[in-house]
Amino acid sequence: MALREIIKNQASEVLRKKAGDVNKIDVKISALLEDMSETLLNAGGDGLAAPQVGVSLRLVVIKSDMSIIKLVNPVIVKAAGEQISPEGCLSLPGVYGKVRRPEFVLIQALGQNGKPVEIKAKNRLAAALAHEIDHLDGILLIDKAFQVVTYRR
Repeated sequence: MALREIIKNQASEVLRKKAGDVNKIDVKISALLEDMSETLLNAGGDGLAAPQVGVSLRLVVIKSDMSIIKLVNPVIVKAAGEQISPEGCLSLPGVYGKVRRPEFVLIQALGQNGKPVEIKAKNRLAAALAHEIDHLDGILLIDKAFQVVTYRR
């Protein structure tokens, strides 16, 4: 496993385009998911999408209560309710925004082993999943935020 550099330029082409589907989960994809997991834990975020580390593929890792969830080609198949919460982004350090997200999401994806998985998430996990799936479509939190605050250190 290796730490990957997180892209921190909102104009980066890889952050702004739709990521491609993963057609085969092989050793390279598994290694990338492991690298992304290590990078996420090192950076202290809630989630990380492959475009954030310069790879235009539909891969997401999310920190849950007990583990790291690794998803291949995730799709929101159902969303319900609404929550408004402050969000940050590892690709936009020092930028926070209030974003309207679903309170509940049902996600379908493949797991790292290639088997279908379904995740029912609510509240913070639902928002994190929606945020990371937005990254796969080239959407950043500043595109959806109705209030943005920038902190300089």
